[in-house]
Amino acid sequence: MPLPEKTIEDFFKRIEDHRHHNKLHKLIDVIIIAICGVIAGADTYEQIENFGKKRKRWLSRFLELPHGIPSHDTFGRILERMNPNEFQNSFKCWIGSVTERTKGQVIAIDGKTLRRSHDGSSDKKAIHMISAWASSNQVVLGQLKTEEKSNEITAIPNLLKLLDVSGCIITIDAMGTQKKIAETIMDKKKDYILALKENHKTLYKDTALFFKEMGNMKKEGYAFDEYETVDGDHGRIETRKYIMTSDIDWLQDKENWAGLRSLGMVESSREIKGECSHEKRYYISSLDCDAKRFGNAVRSHWGIENSVHWVLDIAFREDESRVRKGSAPENFAAIRHIALNLLRNNKMFKGSVKSKRLNAAMDIDYLENVMFG
Repeated sequence: MPLPEKTIEDFFKRIEDHRHHNKLHKLIDVIIIAICGVIAGADTYEQIENFGKKRKRWLSRFLELPHGIPSHDTFGRILERMNPNEFQNSFKCWIGSVTERTKGQVIAIDGKTLRRSHDGSSDKKAIHMISAWASSNQVVLGQLKTEEKSNEITAIPNLLKLLDVSGCIITIDAMGTQKKIAETIMDKKKDYILALKENHKTLYKDTALFFKEMGNMKKEGYAFDEYETVDGDHGRIETRKYIMTSDIDWLQDKENWAGLRSLGMVESSREIKGECSHEKRYYISSLDCDAKRFGNAVRSHWGIENSVHWVLDIAFREDESRVRKGSAPENFAAIRHIALNLLRNNKMFKGSVKSKRLNAAMDIDYLENVMFG
């Protein structure tokens, strides 16, 4: 079957090969075999090598393979040394070519620690990856590495600068609720919804008190927009009330938050087998007052945990990965994101991501469809 005019392979050819000797295997061959292997269930270098050997005849249809399938040591050495910034740029260009951007789309940004990526022999800490996830397309748009979770504050603006998502709504948890990040978002012509916690003590306290006195505030002429959802299954009933106001002229320090236009609150109550729990969460936003839009965006952000982080752990066993040398943890994480995007957006086979990986291992026609469309 003829391959499309432009495939994922074309976008990764631009990565520079930094090897000075022992170039038995083409860099693009190594990258494509790794991506195909991970799609088909490989989680280690040894498994990628085994996949390559089992599927050599199929791979030879579109890769040169001048010296056959690389060894697992070769996969390891190349991923350890490959420039992660170049790999990320190729990833960004590829996903930008296949993802349709829509105005008002929610882009959730959140971080995840690769728990076993630490290397005691070199005193290297586990890396922390921050990812940007498009909720409507269900794809990872890009990712960056930080050495520690606290460095999300400096890494998030850098990730935002990489992405062309003007007109979208950026949602970030409380770690990213920083004035510099709000400013970066507004400079990129985006909107934001930022979670508010006690790391901004005065702002959090004033916001919580304002919503607590909402009844009295309404009597004084303050306007609030409200939206409610009720979900339930298997004995669980969850009610969420989304409340938003743009009457925030009273808010101290308001002018120091770029684009700040509104405050939001989510009040959740959950009943499971007669036991009830309640929670309130607060947000600052550059959006106009629209509780339904606010609620949909907040719920979309929560999806990154289930649709990306949880899937990477359950379907790709990311937390068990012992890839840890050089740039390999970051590059292997990007390969998992590529595989996740391709599997999730392929409609040929219905099922969980884990089931799709198993199907790709067994059905070469399905694997080819996932990889090349």
